[in-house]
Amino acid sequence: MVAVSIAALPTQPPGDSLNPPAGSRAVLQAKGEGVQIYVCSSANGGFKWKLDSPDAELLDPSGKIIGSHFAGPTWRLLDGSQVVGELIASKPAPESTSVAWLLLRSKVGTAAGRFASVKFIQRTETHGGVAASSDCQNLQDSGKTVRIPYSATYTFYQ
Repeated sequence: MVAVSIAALPTQPPGDSLNPPAGSRAVLQAKGEGVQIYVCSSANGGFKWKLDSPDAELLDPSGKIIGSHFAGPTWRLLDGSQVVGELIASKPAPESTSVAWLLLRSKVGTAAGRFASVKFIQRTETHGGVAASSDCQNLQDSGKTVRIPYSATYTFYQ
């Protein structure tokens, strides 16, 4: 695991609603690069993309793979340490084609190994990841799956 001091974190705060509680301390920051996987489903008499799962690698500042991010949402390091998050706050990304910025809390009983002390996970600085609504409009599109490239910064707090 790569420890990152608070001073080394970006100075671009995502806004108060996405900040972890006062006293929280960043223990790891990693870049996520991969895809958001969507399935076209019927919704309210029409059709809409539904997020199935992310599929991304977690990278340290030098670009080395240190883990992965997948359904749950779950983050797992190469040594087996992992944490599952549950959403507590969301904010639209500055770019309309990018997935939202999020604050998640560690789901009780899911944090293990080096992530055992993690209480919050923040997703910011997203780029991409939003499926085009024009590709999910009718019965013929129903069940169609798309994988949309994205990147994000994930910060883990204890």
